[in-house]
Amino acid sequence: MRPTMRRSTEPRRRWAAALGVTALVVTGGGLLGGPAQAAATASVEVDFPTHCIPPPIAGIPPIDGTTTARITVDNTTPQVGDTVAVTYTVVVPAASNPVDLALPADIMTPTGEVTLGGAQSGDVTVTGPKKNPPVPGKGAFPSFSMTGTFTVTAPGAITLSPGDYNIHTSYIMELDTPCTVTGPPAPVSETVVATGGGQVNERTVRLSAASGAAGDEVTVTGTKFTPGAGITVAGRDGDAQTGDTARATADGSGAFTARLAVSDPDTTGIVAYEGGAWDAEKGAGPLAYTVTGGGGIPDGSQRLTTTVRAGTLAMTQAGDSVQLSGVDFGRGGASTGDLRTVTVEDFRGGPAGWSLTGKVTDFKGPGGARISADALDWTPSCATKPGSPSTCAAGSAGSVGSAGATLASTPDGAATGGEFTVDAGLSLDVPAFTGAGSYAGVLTLTLT
Repeated sequence: MRPTMRRSTEPRRRWAAALGVTALVVTGGGLLGGPAQAAATASVEVDFPTHCIPPPIAGIPPIDGTTTARITVDNTTPQVGDTVAVTYTVVVPAASNPVDLALPADIMTPTGEVTLGGAQSGDVTVTGPKKNPPVPGKGAFPSFSMTGTFTVTAPGAITLSPGDYNIHTSYIMELDTPCTVTGPPAPVSETVVATGGGQVNERTVRLSAASGAAGDEVTVTGTKFTPGAGITVAGRDGDAQTGDTARATADGSGAFTARLAVSDPDTTGIVAYEGGAWDAEKGAGPLAYTVTGGGGIPDGSQRLTTTVRAGTLAMTQAGDSVQLSGVDFGRGGASTGDLRTVTVEDFRGGPAGWSLTGKVTDFKGPGGARISADALDWTPSCATKPGSPSTCAAGSAGSVGSAGATLASTPDGAATGGEFTVDAGLSLDVPAFTGAGSYAGVLTLTLT
């Protein structure tokens, strides 16, 4: 009797991503909010459509969802020239934990922008602390807040709307999930009304990124500085300047561009100013900046980088047929043999384990005779190649049947992967007076 084994046409891949990976779910809700009014209004929560791009390692396409957010300020009736502190709170992110494994606390660093409209236009860069509660498996991501400041440059009603935001996760690897407003601007969440006039410092700066690993460069651009003035771009830690500095010269229109390498882990903001020392009347900022990880490069050293590419989950078989031992008519009994060895390679590099299952058809013989699929038992075994992050566990001994059974598996974990060899002893219980002849069944293995 010879059962033939057929591997699934293509092994089903279980989606997995490195932890910290920000993945997304669509949440319901429509657009809220209305046109700016000529008076300060109470802050309101607004919903807006969001287009989010998961990290490439997640292997899933962009997802369009809905974000619920609120903008608040420390002063709804400022005077021209005042600095207003802005808080952008994402009440309901368009993201959730896609895996069963819980995520630890304090791995998320959010950054974003608030869009100004009405009497004053522009964007306010905001950033949040690296702080979050643990996220249970398949649980929703928590609310988070980001803060920043802007200087009032014109009297009148100034509207504030939620803008693009990014969730950076630092767990196992550094990953980003940028989310952009679909059809900007988003609805107005807050309105301030500025009064007064006179001479105002209109110098502004923008950053190409609001976070990065220690040693990363951020592009700093400025406008409305004094034409031809020497500009210092520097990191800030509260009221103190850090060791991160760069120099630039304003062009004829008062604009400049500088590249600042941020290596000091104490840097929490970036400023630009004219002259030899910080002067709020001749400078702009600080704009919030977060150092997410990494380290400085000592003098005389070189930073070397490389990329480890995530692979696939796959299996191979040492043959596709097994000849079981024969039994005698009238006596029947166990028809035995060994499964062709299966080699599993898990090179995905994520948190997900795998499961190898099998199911068998009835054994068909001459003249329509059959031996039930439930008569096939196996005794699985599994070996793990040394150095593999995961450990393979053999399935339970027992009937395979048409419903199927587990041959081997590895669990989910913080880091998984490796190479494994899977075997099994086979035993088909043949009834005593089964008709003489050759019987064959098909054992199908599926890796997920």
